[in-house]
Amino acid sequence: MVLDQCNTLSFAAGVDPMRAANRRAGRELFKWQYFTATGAPALLTSGLSISGPPIASLTRCDLLLFIAGFHLEEHATPRLLASLRRISKDGATIAAIDGAPWLLARAGLLDGHAATTHWEDLEDFATRFPNVSARRDRFVISNQFATSSGAAPGLDMMCHLIAQRYGDTLATRVASVFLYDPVPEGRQTQSPRSTSDQVRKNPQLARALALMETHLEDPLPIPDVANHLNMSTRTLESRFKTHLGQSPAQYYLGLRLTEAHRMATDTSRSTQDIALATGFNSQAAFARAFRAFHGLSVRALRAMMRQR
Repeated sequence: MVLDQCNTLSFAAGVDPMRAANRRAGRELFKWQYFTATGAPALLTSGLSISGPPIASLTRCDLLLFIAGFHLEEHATPRLLASLRRISKDGATIAAIDGAPWLLARAGLLDGHAATTHWEDLEDFATRFPNVSARRDRFVISNQFATSSGAAPGLDMMCHLIAQRYGDTLATRVASVFLYDPVPEGRQTQSPRSTSDQVRKNPQLARALALMETHLEDPLPIPDVANHLNMSTRTLESRFKTHLGQSPAQYYLGLRLTEAHRMATDTSRSTQDIALATGFNSQAAFARAFRAFHGLSVRALRAMMRQR
């Protein structure tokens, strides 16, 4: 099932691994059909259109891949939620990618289950659905439900589901089709940044970045970050300079201002709220830092986005 305003990469992450599995196995392991919310074509953010009958007409399936992106509250119609409950009651596995876990939770299907969703929405997800154990993992399997936090984690999840059904060898061959290295077990935490090879090979640096990412609203002093890692501030500074080309303070500020940019473009929160949410007690200091980093003010950025 594909909803309006989902991204093309998330759509492909669900469908293409099944196609690749069929090709690598030399036989039809997966057969699928597209459904939309109402029967009207689903328009992806790239402009591509996916046609299919309404999800209410689906009688049964073994696996429902559910892909959603933006405007989730608008998609949460009684008819759609009822269809999800019916399909779940019939015993189908439901694998939700990107924004789709939010709609499963909205239908009450994830109560008592562990689940994840995109990192931008995870805090709101946890607050809105207290009966769901919200995880920061890239993907989560909980009984008949599989939830993924985005496109690349969706590929991880699909490889996992293929391995469950047809073995690790085929799943590895599917990953190789896309020149994709699945994230190893134990490193399944999602991150708002792309992890470079140098960071992956330096666990202490990766832990420092994860610590910063979870303390954007209440930034930790750099010596405290170093203490958490049982290293000196000088050693931490050296690691950042060597592997990331900047100081820990510079990197941390960039993380906070990148999140501020996302909030300015994706939400209607006030500038003061954005400043507080990204660790700035002074709105004037936030405004100066935001303009220096992004080249324009929050107001100017929003005006530019409205013109697009």
